[in-house]
Amino acid sequence: MTIDAEHSVATLTHWVMTEGREIRETPALMDAFCRRLLAAGAPVWRVNWQILMLHPQLRGTTLIWHCDRPEVLVLERPHGSEHTEDYRQSPLRAVIEDGVEGLRHRLEVLEPPWPYHILGELKAAGATDYAAMPVRFSGGRRTCVTFATRRPGGFSVADLALFDGTLAVLGLLLEKLEFSRLAASLLDIYVGRHAGARILSGDIRRGTNASLRAVLWYCDLRGFTSLADRLPREEVIALLNGYFEVMGSTVQSHGGEILKFIGDAMLAIFPLGDGEPEPVIDRAAVGLALAAARAAILGLAGLNAERAAWGQPIMHCGIALHLGDVMYGNIGAPDRLDFTVIGRAVNLVTRLEGLCKTLDRPLLTSAAFAESCDTPLLSCGFQPLRGLRDPVEVFTVAG
Repeated sequence: MTIDAEHSVATLTHWVMTEGREIRETPALMDAFCRRLLAAGAPVWRVNWQILMLHPQLRGTTLIWHCDRPEVLVLERPHGSEHTEDYRQSPLRAVIEDGVEGLRHRLEVLEPPWPYHILGELKAAGATDYAAMPVRFSGGRRTCVTFATRRPGGFSVADLALFDGTLAVLGLLLEKLEFSRLAASLLDIYVGRHAGARILSGDIRRGTNASLRAVLWYCDLRGFTSLADRLPREEVIALLNGYFEVMGSTVQSHGGEILKFIGDAMLAIFPLGDGEPEPVIDRAAVGLALAAARAAILGLAGLNAERAAWGQPIMHCGIALHLGDVMYGNIGAPDRLDFTVIGRAVNLVTRLEGLCKTLDRPLLTSAAFAESCDTPLLSCGFQPLRGLRDPVEVFTVAG
């Protein structure tokens, strides 16, 4: 099938800027775009989109489409993947980092040694032609799109013109989609999934808030000031990252949400529902909070065993759990806002954690938590808490 490149470029460009703009997910856009290339007569068999991201955890995303497969393969690439041999010996690196304006390799006539490893793999799979082209994002950033075909004779001049003619407008849409994905991802990372969802839903004005019933978690390292004073900065950062990885991953894996890190302390919540006059307590969620605390204590013990084996100082921490109503919302200065929780329950859980050292217990809970927990807890008696007028009953776990 012979294609009219000029007509096809105009048609495909119009689709990208109209129907394509309504597609919210990059894999879905890729599948629809590639299907339209096929409909225009371009014999694409395999297409690769390499999208770089400005992300604290990921360098980028690789999307691979095959005409005979039902789904687009999505691979997230962490930072450091750019140093792997596969990437360094790939056409992607040549286009993205070396500034090559385009590559084409007629695989049906190409023989080893292969200029790039991927070419031998594609030829073994039946590919006859391969092309790699840059896609430009704002700020001079470059990414790459590759095309492969199995048609005898490979791509025509019109095929290549169609690819090249649509990449500029495709790049605009890709950058828009990746920016939206990045915004949602960064909100999850920096403010938590629940808060991120509220921000994206439009609940972003200063002073907006809601009443929330939750289990509050507060943990704090013991002796951190002394450790920070005598350890090199790199070791302090590694210590904190290891500690927060244990605490944070345990909270999240049990259904909790980290609200913030405060120096060497961490505040988290296990939401139980919106505050009501007589809300129903989700006892399963309460049990998960307790299970998370126990798992975190065991996880820290495991980390300490590793540190001790390397001659590194070990860590001690206290964890406090309380159940209560909080105000959850957007608070701060006009030009610097924070999604957080405030209220008496927050004050109580932080004061409660301070008793862990006094009572020599790694985990303490309030009476409100103990009453809603199916696991029997041991009373430590009524204890005075700084800033509170009356002593409160404090509980801990057996053993």
